[in-house]
Amino acid sequence: MLTAAPRRFAFDGVFAISRNARTHVEVVEVTVTRERITGRGECVPYGRYGETVAGVLAHVVGLPEDVTRETLQSLLPPGAARNGVDCALWDWEAKRSGRPVWQLAGVAEPKPLPTCFTLSLDTPEAMRAKAAAHAHMPLLKIKLGTPDDLPRLEAVRAGAPNARLVVDANEGWTPDAYAALAPELARLGVVLVEQPLPAEDDEALRGMARPVPVCADESCHDRKSLAALAGKYDVVNIKLDKTGGLTEALALRDAARAAGFGVMVGCMAASSLAMAPAILVAQGAEVVDLDGPLLLAEDRDHPLRYDEAGVHPADPALWG
Repeated sequence: MLTAAPRRFAFDGVFAISRNARTHVEVVEVTVTRERITGRGECVPYGRYGETVAGVLAHVVGLPEDVTRETLQSLLPPGAARNGVDCALWDWEAKRSGRPVWQLAGVAEPKPLPTCFTLSLDTPEAMRAKAAAHAHMPLLKIKLGTPDDLPRLEAVRAGAPNARLVVDANEGWTPDAYAALAPELARLGVVLVEQPLPAEDDEALRGMARPVPVCADESCHDRKSLAALAGKYDVVNIKLDKTGGLTEALALRDAARAAGFGVMVGCMAASSLAMAPAILVAQGAEVVDLDGPLLLAEDRDHPLRYDEAGVHPADPALWG
């Protein structure tokens, strides 16, 4: 039996990026029950890609009951719906076989990983205070993407003078704005900038100086995306809700490395159930951004553990 149901999680406050501000995240939980064994997956329908909760539910309900991970890849396109089903099938296979997903996938046993902590878009004063409160974190990710971002960046650096910084513009800059900010990013010790330009306008990056490595997020979904990224980006951000699940995410990671790209593994804002599969993909990544549960006021039972070592692999009672 294959089922899907919506679920809401509250943010710990308001979470803002250049496109919107939210108090809750809407996810879809997918379950696969066969032979009295149930596997679970979680996905986040994302409006930027034309996805809705209702649309994801319809995609899942329309699948054949005997769908497998192999047949799923051609039945649904990359995106949230396929991700939820793919991860639920991996979880079911692990529970049925008594072997963890990492063994079934033929990858190394996962270890704890240092992860970004995200500061949502706010006033410079509020972002400085938030940075100071999390200055002990090794890597802070800053949501920017407005015409007046330099004061915010300066404020965060002042609040957390020793933290490594990742900047995420969420497609919010123009080519001129990015060109003006790029030297400032380098001066302030930013180690990576995500998606400075809209995906449909990123051809402008091809001829621009990149003093800080540039990461493709909205411009990179699955392996088919890679060919168009060469010469514009240095790193790709792999998110399971974009790739359509763990199966394609692992393949994209290997293909990206073979093509000479660095690897970042990120997430949509979601619960520990959505993060758990991504930890397998993130092993060895240059940048890990799996802090979704840290941004929420509530989480799943058996949540992921976060401590000074970073995010730990999931308890099998959660996933995998």
